[in-house]
Amino acid sequence: MSKVTADLASRASLLARLALFALPLCFGPVIAHAQAKPQPTNEQKQTALAPAKDGRAAEASGPSTQGTTISALPGMETSAPTAILIDAETGTVLLEKNADQLTPPASLTKLMTMAVVFEQLKAGKLRLDDEFTVSQNAWRKRGASSGGSTMFLPLNGRASVRSLIQGTAIQSGNDATIVLAEGLAGSEDGFARMMNEHAKAIGITKSTFRNPHGLPDPEQRVTMRDLATLASHIVRDYPGEYKVFSEPQFTFNGITQQNRNPVLGLVEGVDGMKTGHTAESGYGLVASAIRNGQRLILALNGLRSANERRDEARKLLEWGFRGFEQATLVPAGQTVSQVRVVSGAVSSVPLVPLSDAKVLKPKGTGQGYGTKVVADERVQAPVRKGDRLGTLQITANGSVIREVPLVASADVDLGAWWQRAWESVTDRVRKLI
Repeated sequence: MSKVTADLASRASLLARLALFALPLCFGPVIAHAQAKPQPTNEQKQTALAPAKDGRAAEASGPSTQGTTISALPGMETSAPTAILIDAETGTVLLEKNADQLTPPASLTKLMTMAVVFEQLKAGKLRLDDEFTVSQNAWRKRGASSGGSTMFLPLNGRASVRSLIQGTAIQSGNDATIVLAEGLAGSEDGFARMMNEHAKAIGITKSTFRNPHGLPDPEQRVTMRDLATLASHIVRDYPGEYKVFSEPQFTFNGITQQNRNPVLGLVEGVDGMKTGHTAESGYGLVASAIRNGQRLILALNGLRSANERRDEARKLLEWGFRGFEQATLVPAGQTVSQVRVVSGAVSSVPLVPLSDAKVLKPKGTGQGYGTKVVADERVQAPVRKGDRLGTLQITANGSVIREVPLVASADVDLGAWWQRAWESVTDRVRKLI
């Protein structure tokens, strides 16, 4: 008998003795943990779509957009000095031009003003029926006599938060933003601190806010990528409040003013956002539109006229809807892997995506994407349905472009004592061999 054969025989004999010891210890035969399917590796790549011949996928644009840049349709350009067009759900960047360049925001600043107000409403710290007084600062500095955008608030008058939101989102009233700022923070400077704190909390990385209305300040600068992140945040986290941006007009103090958004009612699916203009910034726009469940968000700035702003916005939004479509790589709830459960009533638990794993691709192509499961090899019982146990990474050309949480699809209770004892014995045997 060779040395190798003798060694194997010795290990087999040891295993047999351990099994004989374990059976009486556990008072019976092995109890099956669960009829689980064979457990795949927890770092598994799956090809979802064949690569397109002319398509290309770049690295993720940043933590806020969390998407690859795809512009496989040739010939699309914009006259806007700075611009970005994204798919809101996946964060995929369809087009960008100097999207990280800092630029004066003008009234696009009011989107952050609205986000702070909406957050206060959501947190229960503010009510739509609350009223604030129109200070002399708000009336004289940014009211009717200032020559800028105004809600025509009367000096020492009172206005509800609901009206001030409409006056800001629809009429772009500078006076309305000051009244909100003073009512919530005591001053414009105090409110600017709230704006910057909120910006940081939602992943805005480069922009700085110094006032609630957007009139020139040398330290107030934004990027189009940050504004797209801000717009996505408003649409996603304040869906009820967001509807104010789609109102076609608003009447206050006997004066009716139309919504200033030039593509509202012009481009199919547009339901908000905000315009901006000063001599310093040029003409800017953030617009959001939805068709057949797909939402695009556009941010651009620095255009030479209101007409050019309108035409560029219409062109880019139409191009985005016409040229791209969503594809679901893995639907929510579909098992993609299994994780071993230590000391559990069953031996493993399936992992499923918390939401659909979607990407955007040029229509008629198979833009190349894959998925990769990243999870621990084992977890300790008990496990509850919905517990996050891993991540499904969506990849393009080797780069991670989006992540979807993986959660347990079922409860796994702590196993009986004899199950845990048998598991301990079999683990030790497994280590020996």
